[in-house]
Amino acid sequence: MAASRPYVGYDFLVGTKIVHSGITNDPERRETEHKQRWPNGHLRVVTGPMTEPGAREWEAGKEKTITPKR
Repeated sequence: MAASRPYVGYDFLVGTKIVHSGITNDPERRETEHKQRWPNGHLRVVTGPMTEPGAREWEAGKEKTITPKR
């Protein structure tokens, strides 16, 4: 069984505005996914590395910033 990858907390920004925050164990994949919606954005890792339970706890305590779809 392969070891699981550590999780990180991240913000996805367009310019200086945070349009989404979350957790992932694959920042490169997650950035690619978000760029489908926000092509000019970039992912900034803000915490980690940590376990999945620790990441979920961090995410639950973070103020949600999600830009609505148009």
